[in-house]
Amino acid sequence: MLQCIFLLSDSGEVMLEKQLTGHKVDRSICAWFWDQVISQGDSFKQQSVIASPTHYLFQIVREGITFLACTQVEMPPLMGIEFLCRVADVLSDYLEGLNEDVIKDNFIIVYELLDEMIDNGFPLTTESNILREMIAPPNIVSKMLSVVTGSSSNVSDTLPGATASCVPWRTTDIKYANNEVYVDLVEEMDAIINRDGVLVKCEIYGEVQVNSHITGLPDLTLSFTNPSIMDDVRFHPCVRFRPWESHHILSFVPPDGLFKLMSYRVRKLKSTPIYVKPQITSDAGTCRINVMVGIRNDPAKIIDSITVQFQLPSCVLSADLTANHGAVTIFSNKTCTWSIDRIPKDRAPALSGTLMLETGLERLHVFPTFRVGFRIQGVALSGVQLDKLDLRVVPSRLYKGFRALTRSGLYEVRS
Repeated sequence: MLQCIFLLSDSGEVMLEKQLTGHKVDRSICAWFWDQVISQGDSFKQQSVIASPTHYLFQIVREGITFLACTQVEMPPLMGIEFLCRVADVLSDYLEGLNEDVIKDNFIIVYELLDEMIDNGFPLTTESNILREMIAPPNIVSKMLSVVTGSSSNVSDTLPGATASCVPWRTTDIKYANNEVYVDLVEEMDAIINRDGVLVKCEIYGEVQVNSHITGLPDLTLSFTNPSIMDDVRFHPCVRFRPWESHHILSFVPPDGLFKLMSYRVRKLKSTPIYVKPQITSDAGTCRINVMVGIRNDPAKIIDSITVQFQLPSCVLSADLTANHGAVTIFSNKTCTWSIDRIPKDRAPALSGTLMLETGLERLHVFPTFRVGFRIQGVALSGVQLDKLDLRVVPSRLYKGFRALTRSGLYEVRS
């Protein structure tokens, strides 16, 4: 049971406080938390569950905003973390983005959403499409009406249609002239390559996203050609677990609109689609850098949006970097970004240049880590493939579609 939720800015300011039970949690817990963030840095912010002198804390960070929940009672840690993730997703969907200014400008709506999402410390309604029937999303018209009428509430006077449905995430009276359901496989590749070019880690985090606009109460089944390669699967509440446990088939009644059906991981992959080869030599206060990028395993699809980003060491006074393809930008905080987009067929992209070290330093002792970004439309590099999507009662004019996308996650090449 959660007792309080705080939303903190990237400077530690408490933007919103929501007490959930009769036991009031003092704001001093936020001051203790932020003191720990300042003293311990990123290592502390990566801890999802924290034991303070008085409370257990759950935290997630989204777009610079820290979602902090407190409790003093025994509860499953994953429930607290998952609820905070749902809150962040709903706010991002409602407010069409998530940052400090948006939260402050829509304080009342955020507070009303938390009122509906959790009751006496227990999660209640977390589906965005149901919440939209209860609380109107912000728009210019509603803001003008609130100014004219003096009413600041966006809460509907009637209960959503899902209260009369056997599934709480879907209303019973949905009607469409054209029935459509689209399934997207979206994957992110995490990889670490050491300075010898050896692949230390390579795995994929994937999501199955469904966009459903179907009349009535549809019952869908989705199957995969190779479900055994998926680990750490996590499902939307609409998924029936027994068909997956026995036959690895997803059976579900979908919410209306776009939602995440499931997530998964595929571990211990053997190769990456592109390579980055950095070479750094230094002597007499000058450092030479050369970085080459190319395709290692052709996925038979175009690899685009390729970027290479790295942080220049603090001992570097100036840098003169050029590339034979793409654009190189060096920012004031010594972050260098090389935007390649697509790799041309006639030559391999290369970045080269010199770095001037601070006075008295002969050689470079701290070497940068290169962060690689890319995107591949139309392919899932994990090997996960959708087999078929069936509907128990097929309405007239049903359109189905499948897409796949792979992009980089935490993709690091060490030098």
